[in-house]
Formats: sequence, C-alpha cells, structure tokens
Amino acid sequence: MGDTSVSPSTSAFIGRQVDNLNKAKAATSSSFANILHQTQVAVGLRSNTGFSSGATYDSQTLAGQTKAVFNNAINATKAALHIKP
Repeated sequence: MGDTSVSPSTSAFIGRQVDNLNKAKAATSSSFANILHQTQVAVGLRSNTGFSSGATYDSQTLAGQTKAVFNNAINATKAALHIKP
C-alpha cells in the first residue's frame, strides 16, 4: 500500500477553499436578506422605519398609503357636496 497522508500544502489549500466557501455563503445569505427586506418595504409588507403599527407605520406601507388616498377622496367629496359628518 502507498502513502495515504495528505501533504501540508494540500491541507492548507483545502482549508482556504472551505474558508472561501463559508465566506461566500455568509455574503449570499446576507445579500438575500437585504434584498428580501427591501422588497418587503417596496411592496408595502414591511415599514422602512422599523415601526410595526401606528400612523408612521401606516404612512410607510402600501395599504396605509391607499387608505390615506381613499380617505382624502372621501373627505374631498364630502366637502364638495357640503356633507357634514
């Protein structure tokens, strides 16, 4: 049987490759998390400000902005027709 030991330079090379793969995995995971968060903010599923409820949260989400536009349209119609609440 021949020598089955691994030379130190081969071990170091494999170690560097494993380290590079681990760094790439971490960077990919972080990038995906950032893109997911940005997409959620853009679509209106998550607030950009960190708030999870309230006026600031509503003004940052698509649903909150839609509600504000709808309420403003209702109020403008009431004012034009002289309807009092």
